[in-house]
Order: sequence, then structure tokens, then C-alpha cells
Amino acid sequence: MNGTQLAVADLRFRYSAKGEELFGGLTREFAPGAMTALTGESGRGKSTLLYLIGLLLTPSAGHVNLGGENVSALPDAERSRIRAAQIGFVFQDSELDPTRTILDSVLEPSMYAGADPAAAKARALTLLSEFGLDHRAQHRPGEISGGQAQRVAVCRSLINSPAILLADEPTGNLDRGNAQLVLEALHAAAAGGRAVLIATHDPFVLEFCDAKVEL
Repeated sequence: MNGTQLAVADLRFRYSAKGEELFGGLTREFAPGAMTALTGESGRGKSTLLYLIGLLLTPSAGHVNLGGENVSALPDAERSRIRAAQIGFVFQDSELDPTRTILDSVLEPSMYAGADPAAAKARALTLLSEFGLDHRAQHRPGEISGGQAQRVAVCRSLINSPAILLADEPTGNLDRGNAQLVLEALHAAAAGGRAVLIATHDPFVLEFCDAKVEL
């Protein structure tokens, strides 16, 4: 699905009927093959925009367009199917299950997408190898560093070969060295033809981005 066009049109959102409206009718295309930073002060809706694009929230007005289709208006089951197949997520905390192996954590999204288990396992091991983590496949999150955990989260986000990769402050809890490794991984994902969006307040992150949207 790499190369799929992603855009938002006249996007607006409120968490409640009397709540503050976010985005003010945001219209924007996000190019495949590029990493775009979402910036702005706290409360401006950086994470919310990712959740809208990731089909976890529904706009109050406007729409999210994926591959020429208004996907934000689809029924929940169809949105879930698209999310599993075409969208990968990386969060500030890696959110790895402490009871599961690294390999099983990477494989988790493939189960939701109905992937062939053998093919998914082979891809997971390839991803872990590419990110220098294959020797950690049978370890658990408590046995690896924070930087390694975030790279595992990137592997997990890529397991279904999504067209869209959404990262919410993925370097917020990392030192500069580990942050750079994660950002290089995300930039490589963009270079593979994906639209990568990263919510951030860190100027260091901008050095790795191809475009910026200030909210």
C-alpha cells in the first residue's frame, strides 16, 4: 500500500459540544515518501490529529481522505480493517506488553490484519534484524533499553507494511543518541514510500523531517 495518498479536508474537531474547536478547517496533503512534523503548543491538537488520521476518532466536520476515499465516514468495522492494514502507530511510550517476547509484540498487529502466521513471523524477524534487534527477539521489554523498546515499536508499526505511519512524541522519553536512532528508523520508513507523521515539540526532531505543519 506504499504510495497511498493521504489528505485532510476542512477538518474540525471538538471533544464535546461546548468544547474548543480544533484545526479550524485544516486542509492538507501529506506526501508519500516524506516525514512531516506536527508542531504547536500543548493543547493545539497534535495527538488528536494523529488519532483522527488513524481513524481512532471521527471528525466533527470535514474528512480524512486515504487513496481518494473519505475513510473517516466509513462504518466502524471498515475503519478498523483499514487501520489494521494501512496504518501503523508509534507512541511516546513503546507500550510493549511486559509479559510477551519482543517477537510476539512485533507480531501483534499482523493478527488483527489476518496475516499468514508464517509469513508474518518471517517479516518480523527481518524487521528486527534491520533494526539491529534480532538478538533480542526472545527477550521481554524489561530486559531491553528504552531506545531498543522504541525501535521495537517501530518494527511493530511496520509489520503489516502500512502506507501511513503515525508517531506521537516517539522520542519524548529518550536521550539524544537513542532519539536519533528512532528518528533515523522513521525517516527510513518514509524513504520506503510511506507518509510518516510525527507529533513533536522537540526542535531536534525537525532536523529529520521533510515538512512541518504548525497547529
